[in-house]
Amino acid sequence: MFAVIEVGAKQYSVVKDDVIDVNKMDLKEGKDFIIDKVLLVSKDKKVEFGQPYLKNVKVEAQVLSQIKGEKTTAFKYRRRKSSHWEKGHRAKLTKIKIKSIEIGS
Repeated sequence: MFAVIEVGAKQYSVVKDDVIDVNKMDLKEGKDFIIDKVLLVSKDKKVEFGQPYLKNVKVEAQVLSQIKGEKTTAFKYRRRKSSHWEKGHRAKLTKIKIKSIEIGS
């Protein structure tokens, strides 16, 4: 069984016990929460689509930690102008673990 969920305007395909990094969420480490923005769920070759979300499906997750992602660098160069700049940042992320995918009636 897998599901496609939406967290922070991004979509993730998840199964039970997956660990994913999502954009920073204001939740404490060890806190359980419910994701109700489920776009698609598949179980035993049966696929259900939401329009846009499924009403009877919930994904339970747990916050593992608050981390920083890999460094991202932006570099701009203008040829023959003696002009260039470089900027970088590390995104703040939340590492979450998918505990269960529940399908209601």
